[in-house]
Amino acid sequence: MTPRRRDFLILGGVAAGAALIGGVTGALVLQSRSGAAELLAASYPDLSGQTRRLTEWRGKALLVNFWASWCAPCREEIPLLNAAQQQHSSAGLQVVGIGVDNAVNIGEFTKKVPIAYPVLIADAAGIPLMRELGNSAGGLPFTVLLDRQGRLAGHKLGAYSGPELQSALAALLR
Repeated sequence: MTPRRRDFLILGGVAAGAALIGGVTGALVLQSRSGAAELLAASYPDLSGQTRRLTEWRGKALLVNFWASWCAPCREEIPLLNAAQQQHSSAGLQVVGIGVDNAVNIGEFTKKVPIAYPVLIADAAGIPLMRELGNSAGGLPFTVLLDRQGRLAGHKLGAYSGPELQSALAALLR
């Protein structure tokens, strides 16, 4: 092997190693800025007043839906989320609703409309968290998908359609 070829191979190996390290580091930095860690660390009361964290469902794929009782598209989406919880829980899905509303309104609403998944109450404190997760407008409904390792797998502003939700869950649960 000629010295020039050896130098070329060494330089190529160093460049490939740097690219690999840069790619991994970049992905980790982007993930750390996704808001997923803040979401998993947040704690909110449930309907009974017990403080809950999403880390309770560690190891499960999470669909976290920010909603409010006064939001018509949110109310329309609830039966779809109930069905997703029932259909995919055996595959490791956990749906969690985070109400960006007050406890009284959410409590009254859930007496009239059954919700088959845990509901946490964030009130207005949920708005900055939604913004951290990519919802700069602060609109509702807003859904976040986290993979089984707690990494952000996707988010959507606005209500899901049935086929759109099934497609998102198929990708999340594979």
